Amino acid sequence: MLDFFLYDETEDTHSRYVGFVGDHGRYDLAIIQTGRFFGKALVLNTQSNRFGIIGSDDLEEEGYIAHILDLEPEQGDEVVEFLSDIIVTDFGDME
Repeated sequence: MLDFFLYDETEDTHSRYVGFVGDHGRYDLAIIQTGRFFGKALVLNTQSNRFGIIGSDDLEEEGYIAHILDLEPEQGDEVVEFLSDIIVTDFGDME
């Protein structure tokens, strides 16, 4: 039996599901923006079942997105290009 929860919270989120095709592949992503992750977004690659908590600083790190979402380097670059337009640095910018 569970006697102790570290946390159990409910929060409104902004969720976006997007599929797109680039020069190097097809991408199916779920992007969940919330106040929980210090302004970062939870990005899920629904094809590989991999996810990461991603902020604008992470998009600047070479190869990071490809690694955490299980993509080839060229595919990672395409996803970074897409995410650069939608990842916000502050939860208040979601509207």
